[in-house]
Amino acid sequence: MNHNELTNIDSADLHARQDEATRVLIAEDDAMYRRILESWLEQWGFPTIFAKDGEQAWDLLQQEPQAQLLIVDWVMPKVDGIELCRRIRQRQQGSYRYVLLVTGKEEKRNVVQGLEAGADDYLTKPFDRNELRARIRVGKRILSLQRDLILAREELLFRATHDALSGVWNRGALLDAFRRELERAARFQSPTAVLMIDVDHFKKVNDSRGHLTGDIVLREIVNRMQKAVRPYDLVGRFGGEEFLIVLPGCDRNQARDSAERIRLAVADAPVLANGSEFPVTISIGVAVTAPGDTSESEVLSSADTAMYRAKSAGRNCTVTL
Repeated sequence: MNHNELTNIDSADLHARQDEATRVLIAEDDAMYRRILESWLEQWGFPTIFAKDGEQAWDLLQQEPQAQLLIVDWVMPKVDGIELCRRIRQRQQGSYRYVLLVTGKEEKRNVVQGLEAGADDYLTKPFDRNELRARIRVGKRILSLQRDLILAREELLFRATHDALSGVWNRGALLDAFRRELERAARFQSPTAVLMIDVDHFKKVNDSRGHLTGDIVLREIVNRMQKAVRPYDLVGRFGGEEFLIVLPGCDRNQARDSAERIRLAVADAPVLANGSEFPVTISIGVAVTAPGDTSESEVLSSADTAMYRAKSAGRNCTVTL
């Protein structure tokens, strides 16, 4: 930043500087205008990247996903501003990009042409500094609204697919993911293992110390299980104190080893909750599909049967069918 110009920055400029996510790409073939825009945008707190023509701007957009606010000159060599706008709208992926089209053309038909090509706003040269700043603020507000909507949508999706207490997949979402995994495994003729898990004597914790303490214990058990699995394994709450873990690509021996690793990780140390220590163990039933098998109900039934055998065998053990 040119520190000699700091005195021109008002409170709105300082607020803009705090939003580092709003990166501006300037596509302008006139070196003088590029220098003017760079100076002003730096004062207003916007990180910038530059392109000397539309073709270079298009290439940069493929590499700069954070460049969501664009200042685009209409008349440029190779690819002009109108064509650049069309490309952006035709191949829009990910977050929306806000385009401010800048030109010396003032006739209304030119304004209409620019907006129909995909520009969001329009500014004629020579432009006023304050007008440019006001229009950029409009674009920034729209992009901020978009980010808020995306975050809200992601939060709603997370709530719809995850268990509120433990944070892992809920039953419906997990079974959907399990079906997709079985279909994928069938294509590649690979096995899929399922672990049905029950927390031993969990009802005693709820009955003796209350559900809030039980929730803390359950969350810690889930945390230990998640640390003991691979990043692409599927962990979900099946109901109450029962959990289901899907292990893609695991045969019988690998599944049994994984189950034992999870069981030992859970039983490794008591869980501290509300000033008390609670020894925790789990019983695990293991079932493995044959390569290409897509029978969801059969493998779940086998895992469930194996889990109950583990409980009947004294709990804190693994049974594999």
